[in-house]
Amino acid sequence: MRTISPPGKVSRPARAFVVVVGLTFVSLLVSAGVRATPGVLMMPLQMELGWNRVAISATAAFGIFLYGFVGPFSAALMQAVGIRRTLSGALLLIGGASVLSLFMTRPWQFFLTWGVLTGLGTGAVAMVLGATVVNRWFVTRRGTIMGLLAASTATGSLFFLPALAALAHDHGWRAPVVAVSIACLVLAPLVALFMPEHPERLGLLPHGAPPDYVPPPPPDRHPLHMAVGALRDAVPRRDFWFLFLTFFVCGFTTNGLIGTHFIAICADHGIGEVPAAGYLAMMGLCDLLGTTLSGWLTDRMDARWLLFSYYGLRGLSLVVLPFCDFSPASLTIFGIFYGLDWIATVPPTLRLATAAFGERAAPVVFGWVVFGHQIGAACAASLAGLLRQAQGSYRDMLVLAGCAGVLAALMALGIGRAPASAALPAQARS
Repeated sequence: MRTISPPGKVSRPARAFVVVVGLTFVSLLVSAGVRATPGVLMMPLQMELGWNRVAISATAAFGIFLYGFVGPFSAALMQAVGIRRTLSGALLLIGGASVLSLFMTRPWQFFLTWGVLTGLGTGAVAMVLGATVVNRWFVTRRGTIMGLLAASTATGSLFFLPALAALAHDHGWRAPVVAVSIACLVLAPLVALFMPEHPERLGLLPHGAPPDYVPPPPPDRHPLHMAVGALRDAVPRRDFWFLFLTFFVCGFTTNGLIGTHFIAICADHGIGEVPAAGYLAMMGLCDLLGTTLSGWLTDRMDARWLLFSYYGLRGLSLVVLPFCDFSPASLTIFGIFYGLDWIATVPPTLRLATAAFGERAAPVVFGWVVFGHQIGAACAASLAGLLRQAQGSYRDMLVLAGCAGVLAALMALGIGRAPASAALPAQARS
Protein backbone atom coordinates (compact mmCIF):
# COMPACT_ATOMS: atom_id res chain seq x y z
CA MET A 1 0.00 0.00 0.00
CA ARG A 2 1.34 3.40 -0.91
CA THR A 3 0.33 6.93 -0.05
CA ILE A 4 1.51 10.18 -1.57
CA SER A 5 2.85 12.71 0.88
CA PRO A 6 3.21 16.47 0.47
CA PRO A 7 6.72 17.57 -0.50
CA GLY A 8 9.08 17.50 2.46
CA LYS A 9 6.94 15.14 4.52
CA VAL A 10 7.28 11.44 5.18
CA SER A 11 4.20 9.30 4.51
CA ARG A 12 2.46 7.47 7.35
CA PRO A 13 3.45 4.04 5.97
CA ALA A 14 7.06 5.16 5.65
CA ARG A 15 7.01 6.42 9.24
CA ALA A 16 5.69 3.06 10.46
CA PHE A 17 8.51 1.15 8.76
CA VAL A 18 11.11 3.60 10.07
CA VAL A 19 9.77 3.34 13.62
CA VAL A 20 9.65 -0.46 13.70
CA VAL A 21 13.13 -0.83 12.21
CA GLY A 22 14.53 1.99 14.36
CA LEU A 23 13.19 0.66 17.67
CA THR A 24 14.29 -2.87 16.79
CA PHE A 25 17.77 -1.64 15.86
CA VAL A 26 18.19 0.32 19.11
CA SER A 27 16.82 -2.55 21.22
CA LEU A 28 19.26 -5.01 19.65
CA LEU A 29 22.05 -2.47 20.09
CA VAL A 30 21.37 -2.06 23.83
CA SER A 31 20.83 -5.77 24.42
CA ALA A 32 24.12 -6.64 22.73
CA GLY A 33 25.88 -4.04 24.84
CA VAL A 34 24.45 -5.70 27.95
CA ARG A 35 25.58 -9.12 26.77
CA ALA A 36 29.12 -7.79 26.24
CA THR A 37 29.36 -6.16 29.66
CA PRO A 38 30.75 -9.27 31.46
CA GLY A 39 33.79 -9.02 29.18
CA VAL A 40 34.37 -5.47 30.45
CA LEU A 41 33.83 -6.57 34.06
CA MET A 42 36.28 -9.47 33.88
CA MET A 43 39.42 -7.56 34.83
CA PRO A 44 37.81 -5.09 37.34
CA LEU A 45 36.02 -7.88 39.23
CA GLN A 46 39.23 -9.86 39.33
CA MET A 47 41.15 -6.91 40.78
CA GLU A 48 38.52 -5.31 43.04
CA LEU A 49 36.73 -8.38 44.42
CA GLY A 50 39.45 -10.98 43.99
CA TRP A 51 37.35 -13.32 41.82
CA ASN A 52 39.24 -15.63 39.47
CA ARG A 53 38.94 -15.49 35.70
CA VAL A 54 37.51 -19.00 35.42
CA ALA A 55 34.48 -18.14 37.59
CA ILE A 56 33.80 -14.92 35.69
CA SER A 57 34.20 -16.70 32.34
CA ALA A 58 31.80 -19.44 33.46
CA THR A 59 29.12 -16.88 34.31
CA ALA A 60 29.61 -15.15 30.95
CA ALA A 61 29.39 -18.54 29.24
CA PHE A 62 26.14 -19.49 31.00
CA GLY A 63 24.60 -16.12 30.15
CA ILE A 64 25.51 -16.61 26.49
CA PHE A 65 24.09 -20.15 26.57
CA LEU A 66 20.80 -18.98 28.12
CA TYR A 67 20.65 -16.06 25.67
CA GLY A 68 20.55 -18.59 22.85
CA PHE A 69 18.29 -21.15 24.53
CA VAL A 70 15.54 -18.58 25.18
CA GLY A 71 15.58 -17.43 21.52
CA PRO A 72 13.15 -19.92 19.93
CA PHE A 73 10.72 -19.61 22.85
CA SER A 74 10.80 -15.82 22.65
CA ALA A 75 10.21 -16.01 18.88
CA ALA A 76 7.12 -18.15 19.53
CA LEU A 77 6.04 -15.77 22.31
CA MET A 78 6.31 -12.80 19.92
CA GLN A 79 3.95 -14.56 17.53
CA ALA A 80 1.51 -15.44 20.31
CA VAL A 81 1.37 -12.28 22.48
CA GLY A 82 3.11 -9.72 20.29
CA ILE A 83 6.49 -8.14 19.74
CA ARG A 84 5.72 -5.07 21.85
CA ARG A 85 4.84 -6.93 25.05
CA THR A 86 7.67 -9.43 24.74
CA LEU A 87 10.30 -6.79 23.99
CA SER A 88 9.29 -4.25 26.65
CA GLY A 89 9.04 -6.97 29.31
CA ALA A 90 12.49 -8.30 28.40
CA LEU A 91 14.05 -4.84 28.64
CA LEU A 92 12.54 -4.34 32.10
CA LEU A 93 13.93 -7.69 33.22
CA ILE A 94 17.43 -6.84 31.96
CA GLY A 95 17.36 -3.41 33.60
CA GLY A 96 16.09 -4.79 36.90
CA ALA A 97 18.70 -7.57 36.97
CA SER A 98 21.47 -5.08 36.26
CA VAL A 99 20.32 -2.87 39.12
CA LEU A 100 20.32 -5.86 41.49
CA SER A 101 23.88 -6.70 40.51
CA LEU A 102 25.10 -3.38 41.91
CA PHE A 103 24.82 -4.93 45.37
CA MET A 104 26.62 -8.21 44.66
CA THR A 105 29.59 -9.29 46.76
CA ARG A 106 29.82 -13.01 45.92
CA PRO A 107 30.35 -14.88 42.62
CA TRP A 108 26.98 -16.68 42.91
CA GLN A 109 25.23 -13.31 42.89
CA PHE A 110 27.07 -12.41 39.70
CA PHE A 111 25.93 -15.74 38.24
CA LEU A 112 22.29 -15.10 39.22
CA THR A 113 22.10 -11.56 37.82
CA TRP A 114 24.46 -11.60 34.83
CA GLY A 115 24.24 -15.31 34.07
CA VAL A 116 20.57 -16.20 34.66
CA LEU A 117 18.39 -13.06 34.65
CA THR A 118 20.13 -11.03 31.95
CA GLY A 119 20.52 -14.25 29.94
CA LEU A 120 16.74 -14.70 30.00
CA GLY A 121 16.09 -11.07 29.14
CA THR A 122 18.61 -10.69 26.35
CA GLY A 123 17.40 -13.98 24.84
CA ALA A 124 14.19 -12.17 23.91
CA VAL A 125 16.10 -9.19 22.50
CA ALA A 126 18.28 -11.13 20.12
CA MET A 127 18.55 -12.03 16.45
CA VAL A 128 15.20 -13.83 16.60
CA LEU A 129 13.64 -10.41 17.21
CA GLY A 130 15.18 -9.17 13.97
CA ALA A 131 14.04 -12.28 12.10
CA THR A 132 10.47 -11.88 13.39
CA VAL A 133 10.32 -8.20 12.45
CA VAL A 134 11.81 -8.79 9.00
CA ASN A 135 9.48 -11.68 8.11
CA ARG A 136 6.44 -9.76 9.39
CA TRP A 137 7.13 -6.34 7.87
CA PHE A 138 9.10 -7.10 4.68
CA VAL A 139 8.62 -9.28 1.61
CA THR A 140 11.41 -7.77 -0.48
CA ARG A 141 14.82 -6.57 0.76
CA ARG A 142 14.70 -8.94 3.69
CA GLY A 143 18.41 -9.63 3.43
CA THR A 144 19.31 -5.94 3.51
CA ILE A 145 17.12 -5.15 6.52
CA MET A 146 18.23 -8.28 8.38
CA GLY A 147 21.83 -7.30 7.66
CA LEU A 148 21.23 -3.88 9.20
CA LEU A 149 19.54 -5.35 12.29
CA ALA A 150 22.13 -8.09 12.69
CA ALA A 151 24.86 -5.48 12.49
CA SER A 152 23.37 -3.75 15.51
CA THR A 153 23.99 -6.82 17.68
CA ALA A 154 27.73 -6.74 17.03
CA THR A 155 27.87 -2.95 16.96
CA GLY A 156 26.23 -2.81 20.38
CA SER A 157 28.59 -5.39 21.85
CA LEU A 158 31.69 -3.74 20.41
CA PHE A 159 30.96 -0.05 19.89
CA PHE A 160 30.05 0.67 23.51
CA LEU A 161 32.98 -1.27 24.94
CA PRO A 162 35.44 1.67 25.04
CA ALA A 163 32.96 3.80 26.99
CA LEU A 164 32.08 0.92 29.33
CA ALA A 165 35.75 0.03 29.78
CA ALA A 166 36.62 3.67 30.49
CA LEU A 167 33.83 3.86 33.10
CA ALA A 168 35.11 0.68 34.76
CA HIS A 169 38.69 1.95 34.68
CA ASP A 170 37.90 5.38 36.12
CA HIS A 171 34.98 4.65 38.47
CA GLY A 172 35.02 0.91 39.22
CA TRP A 173 32.94 -2.00 37.98
CA ARG A 174 29.60 -0.52 39.10
CA ALA A 175 29.75 2.41 36.67
CA PRO A 176 29.20 0.42 33.44
CA VAL A 177 26.46 -1.57 35.19
CA VAL A 178 24.62 1.67 36.01
CA ALA A 179 24.98 2.79 32.38
CA VAL A 180 23.41 -0.33 30.85
CA SER A 181 20.67 -0.36 33.52
CA ILE A 182 19.61 3.17 32.61
CA ALA A 183 19.67 2.38 28.89
CA CYS A 184 17.31 -0.60 29.31
CA LEU A 185 14.92 1.10 31.73
CA VAL A 186 14.61 4.17 29.47
CA LEU A 187 14.08 2.13 26.31
CA ALA A 188 11.37 -0.18 27.74
CA PRO A 189 8.57 2.43 27.94
CA LEU A 190 9.47 3.79 24.49
CA VAL A 191 8.95 0.33 23.03
CA ALA A 192 5.69 -0.13 24.97
CA LEU A 193 4.32 3.17 23.65
CA PHE A 194 5.55 3.37 20.07
CA MET A 195 6.42 -0.11 18.71
CA PRO A 196 4.01 -1.08 15.89
CA GLU A 197 2.82 -4.68 16.05
CA HIS A 198 1.56 -5.71 12.58
CA PRO A 199 1.43 -3.73 9.31
CA GLU A 200 -2.12 -5.02 8.78
CA ARG A 201 -3.30 -3.29 11.96
CA LEU A 202 -2.21 0.02 10.43
CA GLY A 203 -3.91 -0.74 7.14
CA LEU A 204 -0.58 -1.43 5.44
CA LEU A 205 1.00 -4.20 3.43
CA PRO A 206 4.49 -5.51 4.21
CA HIS A 207 7.17 -3.75 2.21
CA GLY A 208 7.25 -5.13 -1.33
CA ALA A 209 4.10 -7.25 -0.92
CA PRO A 210 1.75 -7.54 -3.93
CA PRO A 211 -1.79 -6.15 -3.59
CA ASP A 212 -3.21 -9.66 -3.15
CA TYR A 213 -0.76 -10.55 -0.36
CA VAL A 214 -2.29 -12.68 2.40
CA PRO A 215 -0.37 -12.66 5.74
CA PRO A 216 0.31 -15.99 7.46
CA PRO A 217 -2.53 -16.98 9.83
CA PRO A 218 -1.98 -16.27 13.54
CA PRO A 219 -0.60 -19.16 15.58
CA ASP A 220 -3.15 -21.55 17.04
CA ARG A 221 -0.82 -23.23 19.53
CA HIS A 222 0.79 -22.32 22.85
CA PRO A 223 4.23 -20.68 22.41
CA LEU A 224 5.90 -23.61 24.18
CA HIS A 225 4.28 -26.05 21.77
CA MET A 226 5.27 -23.87 18.81
CA ALA A 227 8.93 -23.77 19.84
CA VAL A 228 9.19 -27.47 20.62
CA GLY A 229 7.16 -28.44 17.56
CA ALA A 230 9.39 -26.43 15.25
CA LEU A 231 12.45 -28.17 16.69
CA ARG A 232 10.82 -31.60 16.36
CA ASP A 233 10.02 -30.95 12.70
CA ALA A 234 13.47 -29.53 11.93
CA VAL A 235 15.71 -32.09 13.67
CA PRO A 236 15.30 -34.88 11.08
CA ARG A 237 16.42 -32.56 8.27
CA ARG A 238 20.08 -32.30 7.27
CA ASP A 239 19.78 -28.60 6.44
CA PHE A 240 18.89 -27.83 10.05
CA TRP A 241 22.05 -29.49 11.33
CA PHE A 242 24.28 -27.76 8.79
CA LEU A 243 22.74 -24.40 9.73
CA PHE A 244 23.01 -25.23 13.43
CA LEU A 245 26.65 -26.37 13.29
CA THR A 246 27.90 -23.53 11.11
CA PHE A 247 26.23 -21.03 13.42
CA PHE A 248 27.78 -22.87 16.37
CA VAL A 249 31.16 -22.02 14.84
CA CYS A 250 30.02 -18.43 14.27
CA GLY A 251 29.35 -17.99 17.98
CA PHE A 252 32.49 -19.92 18.92
CA THR A 253 34.67 -17.51 16.93
CA THR A 254 32.91 -14.20 17.74
CA ASN A 255 30.96 -13.58 20.95
CA GLY A 256 32.50 -16.42 22.92
CA LEU A 257 36.16 -15.94 22.01
CA ILE A 258 36.88 -12.45 20.67
CA GLY A 259 33.89 -10.72 22.28
CA THR A 260 34.57 -12.15 25.75
CA HIS A 261 38.35 -12.57 25.80
CA PHE A 262 39.86 -10.04 23.39
CA ILE A 263 40.57 -7.48 26.13
CA ALA A 264 42.24 -10.21 28.21
CA ILE A 265 44.18 -11.43 25.13
CA CYS A 266 45.51 -7.92 24.61
CA ALA A 267 46.33 -7.60 28.33
CA ASP A 268 48.60 -10.64 27.99
CA HIS A 269 50.59 -8.62 25.44
CA GLY A 270 50.81 -5.45 27.55
CA ILE A 271 47.89 -3.59 25.99
CA GLY A 272 45.56 -1.76 28.40
CA GLU A 273 41.82 -2.29 28.76
CA VAL A 274 40.75 0.98 27.15
CA PRO A 275 42.97 0.67 24.02
CA ALA A 276 41.89 -2.97 23.62
CA ALA A 277 38.24 -1.96 23.89
CA GLY A 278 38.95 0.67 21.25
CA TYR A 279 39.95 -2.07 18.80
CA LEU A 280 36.69 -3.86 19.60
CA ALA A 281 34.78 -0.64 18.93
CA MET A 282 36.49 -0.38 15.57
CA MET A 283 35.33 -3.94 14.84
CA GLY A 284 31.80 -2.83 15.72
CA LEU A 285 31.87 0.07 13.29
CA CYS A 286 33.27 -2.15 10.55
CA ASP A 287 30.62 -4.76 11.32
CA LEU A 288 27.87 -2.18 10.79
CA LEU A 289 29.16 -1.78 7.24
CA GLY A 290 30.08 -5.42 6.64
CA THR A 291 26.86 -7.03 7.85
CA THR A 292 24.65 -4.48 6.09
CA LEU A 293 26.62 -5.11 2.89
CA SER A 294 26.23 -8.85 3.49
CA GLY A 295 22.46 -8.37 3.62
CA TRP A 296 22.56 -6.52 0.29
CA LEU A 297 24.66 -9.33 -1.22
CA THR A 298 22.30 -11.96 0.21
CA ASP A 299 19.46 -10.49 -1.85
CA ARG A 300 21.58 -10.95 -4.99
CA MET A 301 23.95 -13.92 -4.56
CA ASP A 302 24.02 -17.58 -3.53
CA ALA A 303 23.94 -17.50 0.28
CA ARG A 304 26.00 -20.70 0.52
CA TRP A 305 29.03 -19.19 -1.21
CA LEU A 306 28.75 -16.10 0.95
CA LEU A 307 28.94 -18.28 4.07
CA PHE A 308 31.87 -20.21 2.61
CA SER A 309 33.78 -16.95 2.14
CA TYR A 310 32.90 -15.53 5.56
CA TYR A 311 33.80 -18.60 7.60
CA GLY A 312 36.93 -19.40 5.61
CA LEU A 313 38.43 -15.92 5.88
CA ARG A 314 37.49 -15.65 9.55
CA GLY A 315 39.16 -18.95 10.33
CA LEU A 316 42.39 -17.99 8.59
CA SER A 317 42.53 -14.64 10.41
CA LEU A 318 42.23 -16.37 13.81
CA VAL A 319 45.04 -18.77 12.99
CA VAL A 320 47.29 -15.81 12.10
CA LEU A 321 46.42 -13.62 15.14
CA PRO A 322 48.51 -15.36 17.87
CA PHE A 323 51.60 -15.19 15.67
CA CYS A 324 51.40 -11.45 14.94
CA ASP A 325 53.37 -8.85 16.95
CA PHE A 326 50.25 -7.19 18.50
CA SER A 327 51.46 -3.80 17.32
CA PRO A 328 48.89 -1.04 16.69
CA ALA A 329 49.19 -1.64 12.94
CA SER A 330 48.65 -5.40 13.25
CA LEU A 331 45.67 -5.03 15.57
CA THR A 332 44.16 -2.32 13.36
CA ILE A 333 44.36 -4.57 10.30
CA PHE A 334 42.90 -7.49 12.26
CA GLY A 335 40.16 -5.29 13.73
CA ILE A 336 39.03 -3.96 10.35
CA PHE A 337 39.13 -7.36 8.68
CA TYR A 338 37.45 -9.21 11.54
CA GLY A 339 34.86 -6.50 12.05
CA LEU A 340 33.71 -6.63 8.43
CA ASP A 341 33.16 -10.37 8.87
CA TRP A 342 31.90 -10.39 12.50
CA ILE A 343 28.29 -11.52 11.97
CA ALA A 344 28.00 -11.07 8.23
CA THR A 345 26.82 -14.70 8.41
CA VAL A 346 23.37 -13.76 9.75
CA PRO A 347 21.53 -12.59 6.57
CA PRO A 348 22.54 -15.59 4.41
CA THR A 349 21.79 -17.98 7.29
CA LEU A 350 18.27 -16.53 7.74
CA ARG A 351 17.68 -16.67 3.99
CA LEU A 352 18.65 -20.34 3.86
CA ALA A 353 16.48 -21.09 6.91
CA THR A 354 13.48 -19.35 5.32
CA ALA A 355 14.00 -21.23 2.06
CA ALA A 356 14.24 -24.55 3.88
CA PHE A 357 11.46 -24.19 6.47
CA GLY A 358 9.03 -21.59 5.14
CA GLU A 359 8.08 -18.04 6.09
CA ARG A 360 5.93 -18.90 9.10
CA ALA A 361 8.22 -21.44 10.75
CA ALA A 362 11.51 -19.72 9.86
CA PRO A 363 11.73 -17.29 12.84
CA VAL A 364 11.27 -20.09 15.37
CA VAL A 365 13.61 -22.50 13.53
CA PHE A 366 16.10 -19.65 13.20
CA GLY A 367 15.80 -19.24 16.97
CA TRP A 368 17.02 -22.82 17.40
CA VAL A 369 19.83 -22.16 14.92
CA VAL A 370 20.80 -19.08 16.97
CA PHE A 371 20.79 -21.35 20.02
CA GLY A 372 23.58 -23.24 18.27
CA HIS A 373 25.40 -19.92 17.86
CA GLN A 374 25.17 -19.28 21.60
CA ILE A 375 26.18 -22.82 22.57
CA GLY A 376 29.29 -22.26 20.49
CA ALA A 377 29.87 -18.90 22.15
CA ALA A 378 29.41 -20.39 25.62
CA CYS A 379 31.84 -23.21 24.85
CA ALA A 380 34.46 -20.75 23.60
CA ALA A 381 34.03 -18.37 26.54
CA SER A 382 34.50 -21.19 29.04
CA LEU A 383 37.14 -23.19 27.15
CA ALA A 384 39.27 -20.12 26.47
CA GLY A 385 39.31 -19.27 30.18
CA LEU A 386 40.30 -22.82 31.11
CA LEU A 387 43.09 -23.02 28.49
CA ARG A 388 44.42 -19.61 29.49
CA GLN A 389 44.47 -20.66 33.13
CA ALA A 390 46.24 -23.94 32.33
CA GLN A 391 48.67 -22.76 29.63
CA GLY A 392 49.12 -19.06 30.35
CA SER A 393 48.34 -18.27 26.70
CA TYR A 394 45.41 -18.03 24.29
CA ARG A 395 47.43 -19.32 21.31
CA ASP A 396 46.02 -22.84 21.12
CA MET A 397 42.48 -21.56 21.58
CA LEU A 398 42.83 -19.11 18.70
CA VAL A 399 44.26 -21.78 16.39
CA LEU A 400 41.48 -24.21 17.36
CA ALA A 401 38.82 -21.57 16.60
CA GLY A 402 40.48 -20.81 13.26
CA CYS A 403 40.39 -24.46 12.22
CA ALA A 404 36.70 -24.61 13.19
CA GLY A 405 36.04 -21.66 10.90
CA VAL A 406 37.59 -23.44 7.92
CA LEU A 407 35.50 -26.55 8.67
CA ALA A 408 32.33 -24.45 8.82
CA ALA A 409 33.16 -22.90 5.45
CA LEU A 410 33.19 -26.34 3.84
CA MET A 411 30.00 -27.37 5.65
CA ALA A 412 28.14 -24.27 4.41
CA LEU A 413 28.36 -25.44 0.82
CA GLY A 414 26.14 -28.42 1.66
CA ILE A 415 23.19 -26.37 2.95
CA GLY A 416 20.17 -26.62 0.67
CA ARG A 417 21.68 -29.42 -1.41
CA ALA A 418 19.75 -32.64 -0.99
CA PRO A 419 21.80 -35.83 -0.69
CA ALA A 420 21.77 -38.10 -3.71
CA SER A 421 19.41 -40.59 -2.10
CA ALA A 422 16.88 -37.83 -1.36
CA ALA A 423 16.83 -36.84 -5.01
CA LEU A 424 15.72 -40.32 -6.14
CA PRO A 425 12.06 -41.10 -6.68
CA ALA A 426 10.34 -42.85 -3.82
CA GLN A 427 10.05 -46.05 -5.86
CA ALA A 428 13.80 -46.16 -6.43
CA ARG A 429 14.56 -45.62 -2.74
CA SER A 430 12.17 -48.41 -1.77
